[in-house]
Parts: sequence; structure tokens; C-alpha cells
Amino acid sequence: MANNKNRLGSQGSGSLRVLASGIFALVLTMGVARFAYTPMLAYMQAQTGLSDALAGWLAGWNYLGYLSGLLLITAMKDLMLKDRLYRIALVLAVLTTAMMALGDAPLLWGVSRYLAGLSTAGGLMLGSGLILNWLIRHGHRSELGLHFSGIGLGILFGALVVELAALATDWRGQWWLLTALGALLLVPAWGWLPRPNQGTPLAPHHSAGIQEPGPLWLWLLQAAYLCAGFGYVVNATFTVLITEQQPALAGQGGLMWMLVGLAAAPAPLLWDRLARRLGYLSALQWGYGLQILGILLPVFSTTLVAAVISAILFGFTFIGIVSLVLTMVGVRYPAHPAAIMARLTLGYGVAQIIAPVVAGELAERTGRFDLSLLMVAAIMVLGMGCLVAMRLLPQRDDSD
Repeated sequence: MANNKNRLGSQGSGSLRVLASGIFALVLTMGVARFAYTPMLAYMQAQTGLSDALAGWLAGWNYLGYLSGLLLITAMKDLMLKDRLYRIALVLAVLTTAMMALGDAPLLWGVSRYLAGLSTAGGLMLGSGLILNWLIRHGHRSELGLHFSGIGLGILFGALVVELAALATDWRGQWWLLTALGALLLVPAWGWLPRPNQGTPLAPHHSAGIQEPGPLWLWLLQAAYLCAGFGYVVNATFTVLITEQQPALAGQGGLMWMLVGLAAAPAPLLWDRLARRLGYLSALQWGYGLQILGILLPVFSTTLVAAVISAILFGFTFIGIVSLVLTMVGVRYPAHPAAIMARLTLGYGVAQIIAPVVAGELAERTGRFDLSLLMVAAIMVLGMGCLVAMRLLPQRDDSD
């Protein structure tokens, strides 16, 4: 009996260690390599003359790198190759962060953002897959809610580092500090995830008796997820600048981005619970509706309360939408979920390339982000319409 308890305890601690490795990896590849760019924009604009348009182009290059990485990942079958590239992505996240401090040339920054996008794809897509594979092979629940909390924690971590470092150094020093801390995050992210050739081989997944939705249902989901990509990326790129451009809120941009991280950290677990009660489509509709509200608030109100609510709503909804969509795909397409996830994520990635460029150009021409936010809100309404149309199609039920 004692031996069984010890064995169960060691298995539990082992799974927590592996999940912790994934959290550290997401903090590194997303919180540092990707999302630290958002609070850094205000400091870089003030100290280097970085324009709104160039900020949008750099964000577009970042998402192009992410999309390139996604295309590369979807063509992979060998698990050991995925593991090697995942670890390369962790190192790349540190190196691309350092590149931002080496100079102020737009080409250097563009290359850095593109390579950082590759590292983000590796950290998110490869890391999540490898950790899920380990959990299944070792008899643990195939749930990644705790793992995805690393995205919100990464946003919060990057924002805190940027704001605290700003008290003592310039924009270059901020990037160097992020690089040093990223190197520390690399240690547990690399070392706590075992190689995939260790443990019980993964058994084939049987899906007999599960009826997949028709093609129209999938096309509507893909369209809705494409719209969500627009809603996500404009806020993820420009939240700090949108806040700073409002005279009454000058200096509060970093705080708003911290609130995004605080709201995003517990969101995957909370949305999982909501989906169990309401069903995935109903939960998604709530997510879209709340995100639309958050997008529109800064357009119609310049108060601190409106900015706070907007930041919290964005943080709470964007990762929830991603988690719900990918989980729903796994349930509805159990025979080949990876292929469907890749198809949906490609559309989401395309939106992330186009949207920041368009939003940045509109802001450069008008001097504000109001028109960009209205455009994105309208696109999210279209996405909500796609979800409503999915509910009208013949379904077994909405529980999945």
C-alpha cells in the first residue's frame, strides 16, 4: 500500500514538473520573445522614433514567422524531430530577444520579429503537443488548461520586467534584461521535459462511433476563428499604444497590459468549466460577445474604468477562444484532430499578419486607433454570426 502511494505521489509530482516546463516555455517563447514587444512599443516610440506604421509591420513580420513555423510543424511526423526543433525554438526565443537590443535598424528588428514568430510557433504548438503526448503516455488526464495559463503569466511577466526596468535603464537595457531572464527560463523549460522516446509508447486513438460534423460546419468554424484572429492581434499588438494615446490615461499603458496577463492566466481553466455547463458553441458565443464589448469600450469612453474593463475582457477572452476552439476540434474530430487544428490555425495566423499592418496604417493616417477598433469589432460580429449559423445546422447536441 505504501509503495502504491509513493508511486502515485511520484507520478503526480512528475506530471506537475512536466506541466511546469511547459509553463516556463510559454513564458519564454510568448511572454518574452513575443508579448514583451507590446509594452516595449511605447518606450521604443518615445526613444527611437518608431512609427505606428512600422510597429504594425514588425508585428506582421512576427506573425508571418509564426505562420511559417506552423506550416513547417504541420508537415512533421517524427516525434523526436519535433522535440529537437522545440528545443531549438527555446534557444531562438532568447537570441531573438537579444537581437532587439543590438541596434535600431528596421531590418534588424524585422528579422528579429520574424525569427521570434518561429520560436513562438515552436513553443506553443510543438511544446503543447509534446506535453500532451507525455501526459497520455504516462496515464494522466489529457488536459492542458494549466499549461495554457503560461500565456497569461508570460504577458504579466514581460510587462512587469519592462515597467520595472524602465525605472533604471533605456529601451536597449530593457531588451537586455529580458534576454537575461529569458536565458534563466530556458533552463527549466528545457530540462524538465523528458525526451519523447522515454516511457510507454502512445497507443492508437480509437474513435469508432463518433460522427464528425459536415463540411459546412467546419467552414463556418474556420470563418469564425479567422475573425477571432483579427480580434486578438490588434489588441495584442496595440493595447499599450491605444491607452497611451488617450490624454487622461498617459502612463497607464503598461498597467493595462499587466491586467491583460492577470485576466488571461486563469482563463483557460475557467472557460473549460463554462463549456462543461453550456457547451462549446454557447461558451464561444459568450467569448466573442465579451471580446467585442472590450474592443468597443476604448472607442466610446476614454476613462480609466473603461480601459481597465477592456484590458480584463481581452485577457479573459482571447486565450479562452483559442482553448475552446482547439478543444472542440479534438472532441468533434478525434480521428485526425491535428490536421483540423492546423487548418484552423492557418486562417488565424493569416489574420494576424494582415490585421496589425492595416491597423497600424489606419492609426498612422488618422492619429488614433478608433477606426481600427471599429473595423475589428465588425469582423468579430461576423464571427459571432458564423457561430450562430453553426447552431442552426443539424447537430447531435451542443455538449461537444
